[in-house]
Amino acid sequence: MNEIIRYYSAFDEWGRLDREPLEYLVNWHYIQKYLPQTGTILDNGAGPGKYAMAIARQGYQVTLTDLTPRVVEQAEAKAREFELHDQFDGFHVRDARNLEDIPSEYYDAALMLGPLYHLQTDADRIAAMKELYRVTKPGGVVFIALMTRIRKLQTALLYPDMWKPLDHMDSIKSFMETGIFNHQDEGRFTGAYFYPLEEIQPFMESSGFETIELIGSSSIGGRFTEENWNDWHSRGEEEFNQMMELIYRYAADPSILGISSHLLYIGRKK
Repeated sequence: MNEIIRYYSAFDEWGRLDREPLEYLVNWHYIQKYLPQTGTILDNGAGPGKYAMAIARQGYQVTLTDLTPRVVEQAEAKAREFELHDQFDGFHVRDARNLEDIPSEYYDAALMLGPLYHLQTDADRIAAMKELYRVTKPGGVVFIALMTRIRKLQTALLYPDMWKPLDHMDSIKSFMETGIFNHQDEGRFTGAYFYPLEEIQPFMESSGFETIELIGSSSIGGRFTEENWNDWHSRGEEEFNQMMELIYRYAADPSILGISSHLLYIGRKK
C-alpha cells in the first residue's frame, strides 16, 4: 500500500482526466444513467474527487474516501473551491479493504473507480468487494472500474520499452497467466491486477451483485488522436454531439470491451 500512496501523492489524477477526458465522459454518462434520483453516494477510492464533485453538483450527499492522504486533502479543497462542501458528509483516508467507521447498508449507490485494479491478490480483491457490499443498501447500484489483461497485452506488444518487464516474451507470457504487473522502472505506474474479460461478471456476481452493464470507458474513441478530436469539433456542435452519442452507445458493445483502457462494471446489490 505504501507504493500506491507514494505514486498517487505525486501523480496528477485530476489533470489526467482533463487531458484524457474520454474515460471520464463515458463513465459519467453511464453513472448519470443509473444513479438513483436522490440519495447518499459513496465515492470509494475517489482520488481528488472529479466524479464526486460532479455527483455533488447534482444534489446528492456524498462521502469520499481514498487511501492517499494528499488526494483526500485535494478533494476537500476542490469541494470548497466549487462551493460544494455542504454536499459532502465527510472526506476520509480509508483502505478499500477496510472502510472503518463507514456505516453498513447506508449508501444508495457506491463508486469504486480505482482500488480494485491495485489489489493483486484474490484475498484483497474479495475483501474490497465485501466492504463495498456491506456499505451499499440492498438494491443499491455500484460502479466499479477494472482493467483488462488483453488490453495490457496489446499495450506491451506495441510499446515494450515503456512497460518493463513486459519487454520480452517470457515475462509477457507469465503476465497473461497471472494478470499481475509491477513496473520495473521506479516511479512508473504502480503494481496492478488485470482481469481476463470472461472472469469479471462471475466475480462480481459471486460478490453479491447482479450485473446491469459492463462498458468500455474509452468506447470506440479509444484510438482518437488530438487531431481526430479537433476535426470533429470543427464540424460544429450538432455533428460533434451526434458523434459523442455514438461513442456512448457503443461503449457497451461487447466487441470493444477487451481493448478499452478501462472498464466500468455497473451492478446492483442483491
